[in-house]
Amino acid sequence: MCIKKLREYLDGHGVKYVIVSHSPAYSAQEVAASVHVTGREIAKVVMVTMHNQLAMVVLPASYHIDFQRLNQALHSKEMYLAQEADFVERFPDCEPGAMPPFGNLYGMDVFVAQSLSEDSTITFNAGTHTDAITMAYSDFARLAEPRVISFTDRVRCDEARAETATL
Repeated sequence: MCIKKLREYLDGHGVKYVIVSHSPAYSAQEVAASVHVTGREIAKVVMVTMHNQLAMVVLPASYHIDFQRLNQALHSKEMYLAQEADFVERFPDCEPGAMPPFGNLYGMDVFVAQSLSEDSTITFNAGTHTDAITMAYSDFARLAEPRVISFTDRVRCDEARAETATL
């Protein structure tokens, strides 16, 4: 199971973290509501295919990817959202859509939004739809070795309110 692997990995590297169990949540905004933090404080993982390779893009739940900026930053002309069928087998120990942002554990690059790198902590799905981990961002960066890029657009306030109202 993914959470066991993740805990062993973090423990093996001396990382302090907190696991929060919550009711089932299937979107990053739902996870934020379940663990009582804002959408800006939850990291969501978006899988993309770039040059026929899977990559992990990590950004705050309340933000969107600006693919034009991401493509420019990565000097890519061929990037698109990966379909679940393209990556589900890559994460056999995780529930679909609940992958933690440690692409390095699964042999892929990790790209993190600049806004996440400015926070002292990072909170993310721990491989299930009922567990989240909070840890120091500096520990995450040390272990995952992400490339930090500015590629996000913040969700407009009325969109964020609409998402929250549906929870």
